[in-house]
Amino acid sequence: MTNEIMKIPQATAKRLPLYYRFLQNLHSSGKQRVSSAELSEAVKVDSATIRRDFSYFGALGKKGYGYNVQYLLSFFRKTLDQDEVTKVALIGVGNLGTAFLHYNFLKNNNTKIAVAFDIQVEKVGTKIGEVPVYHLNELEKVIEENDIQVAILTVPAPVAQTITDRLVSGTIRGILNFTPARLTVPARIRVHHIDLSVELQSLVYFLKHYSTVDQDEES
Repeated sequence: MTNEIMKIPQATAKRLPLYYRFLQNLHSSGKQRVSSAELSEAVKVDSATIRRDFSYFGALGKKGYGYNVQYLLSFFRKTLDQDEVTKVALIGVGNLGTAFLHYNFLKNNNTKIAVAFDIQVEKVGTKIGEVPVYHLNELEKVIEENDIQVAILTVPAPVAQTITDRLVSGTIRGILNFTPARLTVPARIRVHHIDLSVELQSLVYFLKHYSTVDQDEES
């Protein structure tokens, strides 16, 4: 992402790819302009929040007219670096890792899993979803050769920190962690934790204790 995104609130930065995806759909359908109310209905973010998010980037729309779809699409493509492909490494080719390799973010123009790593001999040296699988022993060498800065962790929790220590010693700047482990990394490394079991437990808790009308407060 550009430095411009780094200056805006993190909550806003996280919503930008959501806006961009919807704008792509609008453009494909031939729609030329859209209001914040229409955006709100589509992405399930209230209109005031959308207008505030957009305001960080200056005058993106006109009062009484809304937003020009083509202009917004071009703006967010540049803002999100959509014209530059970010290569990703996946570590751990189990069930979840294999699913990622087959999917490989096909609807995302600027993100691609380029290499994968595992220790199972029957997987090493093969391709899954056209992605080559290397032995974990080659981790640092292959990541450096491919100038990879982002890694996805889908390994057993007990080895997550050890592998992370190896990742951050090289070119990796960001980690998407699908393990239950809470990783310790240098301040220069960005980690996003996605613990599916915790998210499921959280969902069940909110279903039991909160009404659906309260969910907007969590956006």
